[in-house]
Amino acid sequence: MNKNIKEQLDILKRGTVEIIPEDGLEKKLQRSLRDRKPLIIKAGFDPTAPDIHLGHTVLLQKMRQFQELGHRIVFLIGDFTAMIGDPSGQNEMRKPMTRDEIIKNAETYKDQVFKILDAKKTEVRFNSEWFLKMTPLEFIELASKQTVARTLERADFKKRYTEGRDINLLEFYYPLFQGYDSVALSADVELGGTDQKFNLLMARTIQERYGKEPQVVMTLPLLEGIDGTEKMSKSLGNYIGITDPPMEAFGKIMSISDDLMWRYYELLSDLSIAEIKGLKAKVKEGSLHPMDVKARLAEEIVGRFHSQEDARKAHEEFDSVFSRREAPKDIPIKEIKCKDESIPLPLLLVEAGLCSSRSEARRLIQQGGVDVDGRRARDINEKLPVKGKRLLKVGKRKFCEVHFK
Repeated sequence: MNKNIKEQLDILKRGTVEIIPEDGLEKKLQRSLRDRKPLIIKAGFDPTAPDIHLGHTVLLQKMRQFQELGHRIVFLIGDFTAMIGDPSGQNEMRKPMTRDEIIKNAETYKDQVFKILDAKKTEVRFNSEWFLKMTPLEFIELASKQTVARTLERADFKKRYTEGRDINLLEFYYPLFQGYDSVALSADVELGGTDQKFNLLMARTIQERYGKEPQVVMTLPLLEGIDGTEKMSKSLGNYIGITDPPMEAFGKIMSISDDLMWRYYELLSDLSIAEIKGLKAKVKEGSLHPMDVKARLAEEIVGRFHSQEDARKAHEEFDSVFSRREAPKDIPIKEIKCKDESIPLPLLLVEAGLCSSRSEARRLIQQGGVDVDGRRARDINEKLPVKGKRLLKVGKRKFCEVHFK
């Protein structure tokens, strides 16, 4: 794609939180254009779970933009660092993963990522390539490149240290390992979520201390899950997986709030900012209904990871199964208190008065007779975050809007 520097910057800056240093990306793009040499763009993923969700795709789509502009993309799978676990945002030490778990998850990552990136233009690397070859002396040299005091500046480490919680030495090594990845790849730019800022900046320091030009850091926002509060996470149950069945993914997107919809548009949609502003203006003036705009977004996202035909069918099924126009005007509202962070769906159906027992609830779920926020529930073991509200439907006519307290 032939774009001048300003055009490239306009595309690449969209949706980013920070670019460090501020003028660094522009300088590297100018050099790339002058020397006719693509930049090396790195993003690392630790395969700690088998599925990629929409939160991951915020970063992947930024990689795709770099790719379409002619730059070299390195999708780095942290199979070595996954054995330690990224301590970012953690209050406790992570449970180590087995090598078999990591390899299995890494393979599924490779399959899923090419739903977004061009497989022919993507370089997939594993950081075990260099770390398994390093000698004890080389690990000692790496440790000498940073101080304990600087590492303890990290917010999560500082908090755990102050509270007397354990931090093992391997966790101290994690930022160093991520930094060395950038040394091994000679990265010009590294992408990551805002929670990765410490690690990304550490890489600049490590590159300099190995005599390399430091990379530019680009941080991207963390996408909120369908609950609208916590970041999207499989462990919280508020995620939309890119391998979710079309109808399930469509229903989950339709369940997000109208305000959150615009954030999803900005971070996930291929529409231009001007087009999104146009939709927002039409919703505000009343010429477009928010549900119709949300359905457009749901079709776009489902079509991206499945097919346009799948997206169209999911839309039709959603309308026929759970159109709000079919719901009664006065849906009963039930306030539910729960001390836990999540509640099993069968229990919720009982608490909402839609089922007489958990066994009945499980049976109805298995028979496909339960909908949650417009999507068909399929898992009798599903747990829902205890936040906000949920619209439940059992059978064709039984509705309840649950408000969590």
